[in-house]
Amino acid sequence: MLRIAEFAPAKINLCLHVTGQRQDGYHLLETIVAFADIGDRVDVETAAEDNFSLAGPFARDLEAGHDNIVLRARDSLRDAFPEKARPVSIRLEKNLPVASGIGGGSSDAAACLRALRALWKIPDDADVADIALELGADVPMCMAGRPLIARGIGETITLLPSVAPLPIVLANPLIGVSTPEIFSRLSSRTNSGIQMIPPIGRFDRLIDFLKGLRNDLEIPACAITPEIETVRQALQDTGASLARMSGSGATCFGLYPSPKDAQSAASRLQTRFPRWYVAAGQCIGSQKATGKSMQ
Repeated sequence: MLRIAEFAPAKINLCLHVTGQRQDGYHLLETIVAFADIGDRVDVETAAEDNFSLAGPFARDLEAGHDNIVLRARDSLRDAFPEKARPVSIRLEKNLPVASGIGGGSSDAAACLRALRALWKIPDDADVADIALELGADVPMCMAGRPLIARGIGETITLLPSVAPLPIVLANPLIGVSTPEIFSRLSSRTNSGIQMIPPIGRFDRLIDFLKGLRNDLEIPACAITPEIETVRQALQDTGASLARMSGSGATCFGLYPSPKDAQSAASRLQTRFPRWYVAAGQCIGSQKATGKSMQ
C-alpha cells in the first residue's frame, strides 16, 4: 500500500487588520501569516474502503463525522477528479488545540488536499484553488504554507520572498472563544491596512516592523475572555521580543531572538501554568514548513 504523510503546520497571524466588511457579512482582512514547525499530521493510504481515524492529544475535541473539514476536503477533491479518486484511509493526528486561532482545521484540510493529490496522482497543473477556498477562507493560505500576506477574505495571497526565521512559543489557556462574537464586538470594521513592507530578512527589522502593526481582534477577544491578556502578558514576561494574539484567539505567540530563548520561555511557562497548552518551535522563513513522506 502507498502511504503519504503531510505535516499541517500551525498558521500564525503575525498581525491582522480588519479593513472592511462585504455585503454577505464576510470581513475584509489584511494579515501577515507565518507557519510554524508545530502542528498536526495527516496520513493517507490506499484502502479497500474509506476510513477516517483520529489520534493525538486533542482528538477528543473533534468528531469523525462527515462535517469534519478533512473529510470535506477528501470529498471535494474526489468530486472534482472522480476518475482519479480511489478509496482511502485517512488518519489525523491532532496535536494543536481546536478552534484556537492558529488555523488548525484549515491547515489539516490543506494537508489532506496535498496528500490526496499525491496519492491519487492528480496532475500538478490541475487547479485546486477553488476547492481550497470553498472549504474555508484560510485554506488557500495554508496550501501555500510559507510566509505571506493575505487580503480580502484571505483568498488574495502574496508570498513574502525574504522573512527572518522566527523562534516562537505558542500558549493557549485551553478556553474556547467565539469568533462571531469577537467580530461583533469590533469598534470599527474599516481600519487601516498594512502599508509597504520593508526588508524584513533580519530578526530585529522584522520585530520593529511588526510592533507598528496590530491584531484588531485582540481587544474585543480580551474583553470577552480576559485570560487571553493573561497569556499574552505571561509571554511578554518571559522576555519575548513581541507577544500578540493570533487570529481570533485564544492562542497567543511570543517571538524570541534565538531557539534557546524560546525553549527556556516555554519551560518557564509550562512550570508556571501546567494546565495551558505551551509549545516552542520556529516559524520557517522563506522556505515551506510543509513536507510529505512516502512509504
